[in-house]
Amino acid sequence: MDASKRKPPGRPVMLLWYFIAGVIALLLVQFWGSFQHATTIPYSEFNKLLGEKQITEVVIGTSSIQGTLKSPLPKGTKHFTTVRVDPALANKLIAEGVKVSGARSSGLLEIILSWVLPFVFFYLIWMFMFRGAANRQGFGGLLSIGKSRAKIFVETDTKTTFKDVAGVDEAKFELQEVVAFLKDPKSFGRLGARAPKGILLVGPPGTGKTLLARAVAGEAGVSFFSISGSEFVEMFVGVGAARVRDLFEQARKAAPCIIFIDELDALGRSRSSGGFGGYDEKEQTLNQLLSELDGFDSGTGVILLAATNRPEILDPALLRAGRFDRQVVVDRPDRNGRLEILKIHVRKINLAPDVNLEHIAALTMGFTGADLANLANEAAVIATRRHADAVTYDDLVAAIERIVAGIEKKSRVLSRAERQRVAYHEMGHALVAASLPDVDAVQKVSIIPRGVGALGYTIQRPTEDRFVLSTTELRHRIAVLMGGRAAEALAFGGDVSTGAADDLERATEIASEMVTRYGMAEVIGPRVYRAPPPMFLGSHSVDKPAASEATLREIDLAVHDITVVAFEEAKAILTRRRADLDKGVELLLTKEAITSDDFPPIGKAVPGRPQVQAAVNE
Repeated sequence: MDASKRKPPGRPVMLLWYFIAGVIALLLVQFWGSFQHATTIPYSEFNKLLGEKQITEVVIGTSSIQGTLKSPLPKGTKHFTTVRVDPALANKLIAEGVKVSGARSSGLLEIILSWVLPFVFFYLIWMFMFRGAANRQGFGGLLSIGKSRAKIFVETDTKTTFKDVAGVDEAKFELQEVVAFLKDPKSFGRLGARAPKGILLVGPPGTGKTLLARAVAGEAGVSFFSISGSEFVEMFVGVGAARVRDLFEQARKAAPCIIFIDELDALGRSRSSGGFGGYDEKEQTLNQLLSELDGFDSGTGVILLAATNRPEILDPALLRAGRFDRQVVVDRPDRNGRLEILKIHVRKINLAPDVNLEHIAALTMGFTGADLANLANEAAVIATRRHADAVTYDDLVAAIERIVAGIEKKSRVLSRAERQRVAYHEMGHALVAASLPDVDAVQKVSIIPRGVGALGYTIQRPTEDRFVLSTTELRHRIAVLMGGRAAEALAFGGDVSTGAADDLERATEIASEMVTRYGMAEVIGPRVYRAPPPMFLGSHSVDKPAASEATLREIDLAVHDITVVAFEEAKAILTRRRADLDKGVELLLTKEAITSDDFPPIGKAVPGRPQVQAAVNE
C-alpha cells in the first residue's frame, strides 16, 4: 500500500471537491428556479399589454423587465418577463408592425459551462495522466521531490510472522522484545525499561533480514514503513534530508509502527572531511538521520530497524548507544536451521514422500535462506521439465549441482584425451578425500562440463557442521585440492595441465591465511600479518601482508612449504592407490558421473564440511 492511501486527501483534491459541490449547488438552484420561472414574452407584446392596462406591477432591471398581469396568459401564468430594449426604437418598429424582441445576456450557468468546465476538464487530464506518468518515471516535479518514497504496509498487508522465518532462532529471540513493546508499551516499561530506538540487523546477503523485519511488524500488528537507503540520496543537495524528515513525520502520525531501512550502508557510510557535490548530500542526509534518532522518543511506539551486510563501513555515530542500541546478527543457518528452512519452502511444491530433507540440509553447508528457496524452485523446475508427478531426491541433488557448479554444458564436446585428463583429475580429488581423516565424504564425481570453466567436479558431503579447524585439517584440505594435479602428474609422467588453476588458487589462499592470519607456521610464529576480510562478504584474494621484505620472504617460503608438502602427500596416496585410480577413471569415462555406490573406494564416510572441487580449463 502506498503512502498516499494512508494520508488524508491533499489540498488540490479538496479544492476539486469544493468546486464540484459548488457546481452541483448552482445546478440545483437553476433547477428549482425553473419551476417558478415567468413566461417570456416579446417586447412588442409587453407594449401592447401595457396599452391595454393589463399590467399591475413591474420590476425594471438593467437588461430585463419582470411583471405581473391582471389576468393570466394563455400559458396559465400571471408572471412574465421580457428583454428591455430602447423605447424610442421599439415604438418606431411597433408602429411599422414589426414584432420586437430582445437578446438576453449570458447567465452565470452558461459562463460556467462554456469557460470554467473546459478548463477544469483539461486540468484534470494533466493532473491524473501527465503527473502520474512523470512520477512513474522518477521526475514527478519539484513539489514532491522531498517526499519520502517509503512503501507503507498496514496491519492487514503484513501477513508475515515468525512462523514464516526459520534458521535464525537467536535473532527471533532478540526481536521478541520489540514485539512485546509494540503490543503493550506500558507493561513493557513497568520497571523503567525502554525499547531500543534502533536495531541493526547484520548478516550476509540472503539470510532473511528483510523477512525478519516484516515478521516483527506482522507479529505486533503495526504498520510497516519499508525503504532502501539508496532512495534517500539524490543529485540535489538537501533532498535526502527532507525525505528523512518526511519519513519520520509520517511514522509519528502512524505510531505504533516500524521503520525499516534496507541497505543502510548506502546512507550511513562513514563520513570524512573534504567532500564535495554529491558527497555533501550524503553527509547532510546522514546528519538528518542522526538528528531524528536523537529527537524521537521510542515511547511513542516508533521502532527503527535497519539491515546491512557491511557493518564495518558504517559511521561510528550511527552505532553509538541511544541510536542503534542493539545489533542482531543474522548469520547463515546451521544444519538444523537449513532443515527448518527447507521444510518451509517445500510446502509450495509437490515433494515425493521418500525424500530425506536431512541429507539435503547436509549437502547445502553455507547456503543462505535465499539459496535454499532457489534450490526448492530449481528442483521443481527440473521435475517439471521431465514431466514428473513429484520432486524427488535426485531432483534436489541436481538443483544443488546446478547452483554450485553451474548449468551442464552439453554442447561443450571434449576430445578423448581431454576427457581422460579430466577424469584422472577428478578421481584424484575423490581418492585423496577418501583416504584422509577429517575430510568430507565424497558424494558424487562427474566429468560433465558445467558453468563457465568447470570441466568436472567432485561434490563432498559433510556429516556435521564445523566451526573450528585445526592445522592438520587445513593441511588435509590443501592435500585434497592438490589431488587433481597429483593425479595428472602421476598418470601423464609429470605433464600437468591448466585444469588445476582454481585448485592452486584456493590452496594458496588457505596456506597464506594459515601463515599470516592463524599463526600456524613455526618459522613465522604466532603473529598476524594480514587484516581479516570483511565480516560478511568474505575474501577470495591473496593480498600482500603488511611486513618487512625479510618477513615477506619467510612468509612466501612458509606458504611454499605447506603447498609442496600437501602435493607430495596427495601424490603418495595416489601412488599407493594407483589401481583404484585407473579403475575409477575407466568407470568415470564410461558413465561420466559416479557415486560411492557405483565405486566403493571413494565412499569412505568422514566428517567435515562441503565443498566442490572443479577442474578449470583456463
